[in-house]
Amino acid sequence: MHIHILGICGTFMAGLAVLAKQLGHTVVGSDVAIYPPMSTQLAEQGIECKQGYLAEHLNPRPDCVIIGNALSRGNPAIEAVLNLGIPYISGAQWLAEQLLHNRWVIAIAGTHGKTTTSSMVAWILTDAGLECGFLIGGVPENFGVSARLGSVPFFVVEADEYDTAFFDKRAKFVHYRPRTLILNNLEFDHADIYPDLAAIQRQFHHLVRTVPSQGLIVYNGQQNSLQTVLKQGCWTPTETFAQTNSAWQAHLLTTDGSAFTVSHKGQTQGEVHWQLCGEHNVHNALAAIIACQHVGILPQQACEALSRFQNVKRRLECRGVAQQITVYDDFAHHPTAIRVTMQALRQRVGDARIIAVLEPRSATMKMGYFQNELAPALQQADAIFLYQSPQLGWSLAKAVPNGHLCHDTETLIQQLCEFTRPNDHILIMSNGGFENIHQRLLKALNQKTPNGFF
Repeated sequence: MHIHILGICGTFMAGLAVLAKQLGHTVVGSDVAIYPPMSTQLAEQGIECKQGYLAEHLNPRPDCVIIGNALSRGNPAIEAVLNLGIPYISGAQWLAEQLLHNRWVIAIAGTHGKTTTSSMVAWILTDAGLECGFLIGGVPENFGVSARLGSVPFFVVEADEYDTAFFDKRAKFVHYRPRTLILNNLEFDHADIYPDLAAIQRQFHHLVRTVPSQGLIVYNGQQNSLQTVLKQGCWTPTETFAQTNSAWQAHLLTTDGSAFTVSHKGQTQGEVHWQLCGEHNVHNALAAIIACQHVGILPQQACEALSRFQNVKRRLECRGVAQQITVYDDFAHHPTAIRVTMQALRQRVGDARIIAVLEPRSATMKMGYFQNELAPALQQADAIFLYQSPQLGWSLAKAVPNGHLCHDTETLIQQLCEFTRPNDHILIMSNGGFENIHQRLLKALNQKTPNGFF
């Protein structure tokens, strides 16, 4: 079958492209935002990605078009699909019908930590000799690809609460029918489709309704927002983490969370010594360990696997070191994610200077939500540099008065080079390509001399 994917470079859709090709389909796609790591993944898989949403990209006529949720009516490709009568389907529905209907689905949902926790679960199963299938909204370093079919019944899926498609406004995750479900946390986000937190909680409860009574829901006991969801009705056994009275506990052995023990009802189950840092990642790990026990992996075995876990691209990823200055890339696009990432890096580097670089790019950020939360979220930084893109309709300077404001990335790179010094840590946060600023900055830093630039 010839499949064309509209929005193929999205983190979810790029994974679908990989799965469709592994199933033996001919896969091509179109997108307007083409940047790593997904563009790299598609190229490595030999999947053609066409620039733009042009009607002629649908020639030769595909047998089916999978439509991403970023596209809407009025898009030339969408109008061509409808006018030509080409069969179409959403990514979430295609995944459910083609792959998930006969699998033991392990779904990871929540505002934050979905990608990392999904990667942990997939790695624990793989390390135990179970080649699970997975579809993750990022590229786990242990696998080097965001999706695979797998050869066992288990399938790990990052369960996104964003809407499904222009013709299906339900959350994507209601299609997945998990047997094991992790609910990491729940905060307001996606202001472009949800009016308030209650609307998101309603979608989460639709998800809870699909979990069988012989399944398991693992949830963050600290989150009142999740408690509210479950109080609407829950027909499935539950386990909690991150709560002082939870049966499952993690005990830090280091202040930065790079080592910890795991206990169940007071009995030590194992230790984790890993590359990651931050209490939020410890909680992600605990959720993954509990979920994996539900499918038959002993906690000790899971702890040992996590000690070999290599994290995910764009999650506090070190992109390089130039002139003793370390540059990181992080996907943080919500004040909570910014805050916990900043805290984790601070715990790791101690008193060294942290220079935060932020591009507010998510739909919620562009709409002006969280303006008041930005400055507190960035308070761990020694200096803050802000990119005011033309698409941002509000003033970053007013939201973060102590930040250095830039209106183009060339100026931003120049200012960073002038400001930084050896042993600094530059944390770049954006959920977009950010005009390849990471590599451009490293190149510029390498040209830096004590007296200026070459």
